[in-house]
Amino acid sequence: MTRLFRGAFIVWVLLRHGLDELVLSSQNSAFLKRLARILSVGRDLRAPRGQRIRQALESLGPIFVKFGQVLSTRRDLLPVDIADELALLQDRVPPFPSEVAVGIIEKAFKKKIDDIFVSFERQPVASASIAQVHFAVLKDRTGQQREVAVKVLRPGMLSVIDKDLDLMRMMAGWVDSLSEDGKRLKPREVVAEFDKYLHDELDLIREASSAAQLRRNMADLDLVLIPEMFWDYCMPDVMVMQRMNGVPINQVERLRAAGVDIPKLARDGVTIFFTQVFRDGFFHADMHPGNIQVSLDPATFGRYISLDFGIVGTLTEIDKEYLAQNFTAFFRRDYKRVAELHIESGWVPGSTRVDELESAIRSVCEPYFDRPLKEISLGMVLMRLFQTSRRFQVEIQPQLVLLQKTLLNIEGLGRQLDPELDLWNTAKPFLEKWMLNQIGPKKLLDELRNEGPRYAKLLPELPRLLFDFLQTNSRGRGNELKALLLEQKKTNRLLSAVVYGGVGFALGLVVMQILVRVRLF
Repeated sequence: MTRLFRGAFIVWVLLRHGLDELVLSSQNSAFLKRLARILSVGRDLRAPRGQRIRQALESLGPIFVKFGQVLSTRRDLLPVDIADELALLQDRVPPFPSEVAVGIIEKAFKKKIDDIFVSFERQPVASASIAQVHFAVLKDRTGQQREVAVKVLRPGMLSVIDKDLDLMRMMAGWVDSLSEDGKRLKPREVVAEFDKYLHDELDLIREASSAAQLRRNMADLDLVLIPEMFWDYCMPDVMVMQRMNGVPINQVERLRAAGVDIPKLARDGVTIFFTQVFRDGFFHADMHPGNIQVSLDPATFGRYISLDFGIVGTLTEIDKEYLAQNFTAFFRRDYKRVAELHIESGWVPGSTRVDELESAIRSVCEPYFDRPLKEISLGMVLMRLFQTSRRFQVEIQPQLVLLQKTLLNIEGLGRQLDPELDLWNTAKPFLEKWMLNQIGPKKLLDELRNEGPRYAKLLPELPRLLFDFLQTNSRGRGNELKALLLEQKKTNRLLSAVVYGGVGFALGLVVMQILVRVRLF
């Protein structure tokens, strides 16, 4: 009954905001058109469709708000007006009672709150759809008092999420079956993607592990601060981390008044992003202004502070190399190479003509070079690239969806901080240096160093492996060789020479097989 009532409420909200017309208006059925007219009676549908979708998701609660945020990253699937509106969704969710948060903490650690913390602020400092954060003071193993932030998962989230996801899958099936536009939006795949992201965020130990990895990766960059995790106090539903003190990055005037170099801050943001993506292949994928602060502490003045690591992106070595080559060719305006890379990677059919794809990419990218960030929109560039990709049947790469989302976040931050920032020229030297490290002598030495222990163990065994291989193969072929020699004696000398030559060739093939097998051992 609970699921039935929840489903009825969802349908009522969708009808109230006129979202039924997005599906039914494209149908040729007279019955469905009549149904759409009946459903529209008494409703005010003058607001743009994107705004109505956003308002409907906000009305349906935190899970649907989070779904809208994930959906906004799929600009390859959505019309631009809807994607832009969904990007405005924020986790402006009322906090749950502090008594409930205290109860969750005490249950997780099996101690009273006063036995865990020296002090605990009952009023949460931040509240989102998945969790809320309280400030506290913790006494660590050494007896030193540490200021910490305590993240507490909203109670009962897993059961609520699973029920809503079941309903989402059902509605995705309806959308997929009712119209061609619905099929193009791939609703089932989007819901599956959302399912993965959301369940990852529900495990705070996973988030703590991601934060620790980013902290190690960025330790030598001296551009960004990432909180330390207190592992003795990290559980699936509670996470205790170092408290970070900074100014939200969207408070630009306050930062400027404090003496922060704003243009440098913008350039540092680009460097941090490209370092995480191309050097490490592990990046913070939720870099909206609410998760980014700037330190005003004299010891770390002007550095970024990253928060909230529930969503991180990963790239393989192949992904990194492919993307770096694409970006490098793009910054050099070598559109032919960009087209060739798409074909070589299999992202477009092999029958695609390079010159046609090159021309299409040039028409999208060329108008935006040598212009400051205030005069361009990466969102518009991506939208036009996605339109081109559909024309050439480019396969959307799921592992790059978070990268697209993060790139748009970086654009928004850069636009706020320094509208004169030339994103292309800022990123180009970094990428060229990275490419040199990937294919230059340093990369070769690193690979030899990594493979050295393996070679050192294998080389002494090579003679024995060669002897065993020859001995094993000679046992099975002994009778065949005797018969061949007997036949040879009955023939003339010329044929004898040919036969010996064939045997020599066969032995050569055996040696080649040995070398190949040894190499792959």
